[in-house]
Amino acid sequence: QVQLVESGGGLVQAGGSLRLSCVSSGRTFSDYAMAWFRQAPGPERDFVAAVNLRGDTTYYADSVKGRFTISRDNAKNTVYLQMDSLRPEDTAVYYCAARPYMTAQREGQYALWGQGTQVSVSS
Repeated sequence: QVQLVESGGGLVQAGGSLRLSCVSSGRTFSDYAMAWFRQAPGPERDFVAAVNLRGDTTYYADSVKGRFTISRDNAKNTVYLQMDSLRPEDTAVYYCAARPYMTAQREGQYALWGQGTQVSVSS
């Protein structure tokens, strides 16, 4: 069973940067497409970014394009989310998610989740 553990969240001023990390343990990391979602107060998790198995194809929500960068290091079993030019509306709990092989952009398509890390952006 794959286990995901996020880190790197915190409090930052608007315009600042943070880098989130998600370390995977268990089965072969390189067999899993990885994604980041976020959840502001409310029931749903919103798609942020996804990366394919090799790390050479990425997808982004329109709201973060040009500001966030997803990447992965299969040798370290880790996926990253570099967040630049942060805005107060980026405040949320950020979750790492994994699914076998194919990337996806809907919460229900991912069965494996981390515990989340809080990102707070002050104005």
